[in-house]
This record gives sequence, structure tokens and C-alpha cells, in this order.
Amino acid sequence: MTSPTAMTAALPTEHRDRLMRLAREVSFDAGTRLFEEGRHADRFWIIRTGTVALDLHVPGRRPAVIESIGRGELVGWSWHFPPFTWHLGAEAMSPVRAWEFDAEAVRAVCSENPKFGRAIAVWVGRVVAQRLHASRVRLLDLYAPYGSDGLT
Repeated sequence: MTSPTAMTAALPTEHRDRLMRLAREVSFDAGTRLFEEGRHADRFWIIRTGTVALDLHVPGRRPAVIESIGRGELVGWSWHFPPFTWHLGAEAMSPVRAWEFDAEAVRAVCSENPKFGRAIAVWVGRVVAQRLHASRVRLLDLYAPYGSDGLT
């Protein structure tokens, strides 16, 4: 079953094709940090194979893994919103093959083509909403007295 936030489910073919013209193939070994919370967000990825863990810095503790994402999913949304600073961290949990996109180039195409820009904005917005929910559930599991029972 395809996730509703996966690129193939979220973007119409014409917009997927336009976005993919800006892609370059990359790979990461397991354990590679893709980005760190608080640093400049200048690119993003769509996973082809493998798994990436999104994590959140928790003072005095190890980073809390918020969500693990895989094939077809967007890694990174902070590139889309000023001040373009990562809100989470990300690490390859297995060998990962992905398409990488230069954020500035994608934002330029979004500005030039409003229909494309709106499709990207709606997709990224859905991803943000889903990640916010996943973060809330995970943090309740970790720190609330009764966990996240009933929120999923």
C-alpha cells in the first residue's frame, strides 16, 4: 500500500515528471547523517530504496527517533519554508538510494510555474502535517505517563 504522502500518490504525473528533471541519484551507507536539526536546509531527497530515521534532539538524552520512512517518501521539508533550517535530524538506517534535489532550483521552478508550485506546496504541507502527528505520538510514547493510547 502506498503512503498518501509518497510522491507517487501526492503529485500528478506532469508535476512528478517536472520535479524528476531536477533530480540526481545519490546513495548513503547505513549510519550516514543526512542532516542535523538547526542547520541550513538546502536540499531534500525522495527515497528509492532503504530506510531513513527522522530524529529530534532531546536535551540530556539521545535523539528521539520520531519516524522511519522508506520508498517514495520525502526526506526533508524544511527547505520549503524560510528560514530554511532543518527542524529534525535524519540518518540512514540501512543503505539508502535516493533522488536528491537542490532546494533553490526547485523553489525557482515553483515560482515560475504556479500550478507546479501549488502541487509541491500541498504535498510538502501534507508531509509536515503527518510528521507533526508522528512527532506528537512518539513524544507522548516516550514522556507521557500513559503514552499515546488512542491517538494513532
